[in-house]
Amino acid sequence: MRVLQLIDTLDAGGAERMAVNLANALSGSVDASYLCATRKEGLLKESLDKDVRFLFLKKKGTFDIKAMLRLHAFIKSEKINIIHAHSSSFFLATLVSLFLNNIKVIWHDHYGDSEYLSKRPRSILKLCSYFFSHSFAVNDTLLQWAKKHLNNSSVSYLPNFIIFEKHSLLKTKLKGQRGKRIVCLANLRPQKDHFNLIEAFSKIEKKFPEYTLHCVGASFNDDYSKKVYSLVKSLQLSHKVFFYGSCADVKAMLSHCNIGVLSSKSEGLPLALLEYGEARLAVAATNVGDCKKVVRSGLSGLLVPKENSVALAKALEDLITNKIESKNMGLALRDTVYNKYSQFATLKLVLGVYNN
Repeated sequence: MRVLQLIDTLDAGGAERMAVNLANALSGSVDASYLCATRKEGLLKESLDKDVRFLFLKKKGTFDIKAMLRLHAFIKSEKINIIHAHSSSFFLATLVSLFLNNIKVIWHDHYGDSEYLSKRPRSILKLCSYFFSHSFAVNDTLLQWAKKHLNNSSVSYLPNFIIFEKHSLLKTKLKGQRGKRIVCLANLRPQKDHFNLIEAFSKIEKKFPEYTLHCVGASFNDDYSKKVYSLVKSLQLSHKVFFYGSCADVKAMLSHCNIGVLSSKSEGLPLALLEYGEARLAVAATNVGDCKKVVRSGLSGLLVPKENSVALAKALEDLITNKIESKNMGLALRDTVYNKYSQFATLKLVLGVYNN
């Protein structure tokens, strides 16, 4: 079995991390594991295992014939028999598969705005789904959507997962005091609702002046990002709220923090929660998407309603003041992630689909 993960970029996002995780985890379980970034390389290229063969297509547009021919030639020469296409790369995978024999296309749906699916374009996806051997969905909402709208009945839920391994050395210079850091792993996108997070932090920062907030994730220099920075400035929190952009040493950074937070309006199954669990962090998160499958509120973290900065502030305050309970919740979350959302549990599901 020779498997290619197909993804648009290797920027640090949830779908991209899953593509890399799958390529790495499969490298010891299949004959050959590959990853192809179609449009852009990125920070996550550094995370690829040495046994994963990498291809960068430099694709310029939707119908880039040269890129398509290059991918076709690569698949033929390497005798690849499964294309595992992530997110929007399904279109290229479908086109290439039309000119190949004995090839399976597996589509992996990571749609981030899963609570606003009515707005999702689907005509091209529905057409391409005729050629999918199977579809994976990262949460139940996407699973039900696929069963209703795709022309393929072979669909299953596949939770996101992380690979448990020793973290690398800390390269990023973290500000604030160790043991007093709250971290948020989230690219600066509207569905992550940094406004809610910053408003919540502003409600507790005077009571806990030694605590700082650390936001790790890509900024796209768009209107949303500018408004987030402006809010921090207007609340006079620039000395307590820090933005690091995308970082390659996330696991090491988390080991120097003690509370993980997510304030999203919409999620699938966020990898950030799994990474918090691996790091044994106490967690406060909004109850959206499949967050409740990972975090049992009061036992392995605290869940609050979305777009409610008062509730999120109260959860953060509880985690800060109840240190023993917070530590126990972090340990419980780590056990949940290891048992249900590690490569050991997920790889069996993936290989089962590949073999069928």
